[in-house]
Amino acid sequence: MYRYLFFDLDGTLTDSKEGILNCIRYALEKLGAPVPEESVLLNFIGPPLQDSYMKYCGFDEQTAIRGIELFRERYAPIGKFENAAAPGMVDLCRRLYERGYVLALASSKPEEMCRPICEKFGFAPWMDTIVGSPPVGDWDKTQVIRETLRRLGLGEADKPAVLMVGDRKFDVAGAAACGIDCVGVEFFGYAAPGELAEAGAVAVVRTAAELEQFILTH
Repeated sequence: MYRYLFFDLDGTLTDSKEGILNCIRYALEKLGAPVPEESVLLNFIGPPLQDSYMKYCGFDEQTAIRGIELFRERYAPIGKFENAAAPGMVDLCRRLYERGYVLALASSKPEEMCRPICEKFGFAPWMDTIVGSPPVGDWDKTQVIRETLRRLGLGEADKPAVLMVGDRKFDVAGAAACGIDCVGVEFFGYAAPGELAEAGAVAVVRTAAELEQFILTH
């Protein structure tokens, strides 16, 4: 049975599309770079920003780092609150916490931004720890999960009881690299069709109710 639940933030606990896309557009305009179609920009939700800038905008490392700085210039005061809690997820976190599960946030977003988002949308009271990237440099999901395990004092013997919950293949791959399971959520359609199952998610759910049922029966 699972006892420790690690949650991704963007696309899992919250629908962060508006804020992320607005801040990417802001950064690209500041850099004088072309702004891709929204269908391309949606790929920025989930993976580290630097990787996305280099893959989808053709930036070199230095330009990608500048793009992150400009993204955060708007995201810190405005973009992080252009966001909304995923339907049913605040209540689900509360119920799981009250049942004795240990909940944690495990996001590649900078930790200094994760905390106010969790506080504003009502997730913070149910999280035993909130883990994100350091102020400089975005961690990939493997690094984030390793740090979450460390903060909770979990070792190899505990890993069968740990479940990652995320909406992209990066969550699944990061969990696998750390030796834990991952359930995929398709709340907002940010993953490509079949992406989560193909990446190796132990299950794919589409609502908070389906997620709750999976957790309580495994």
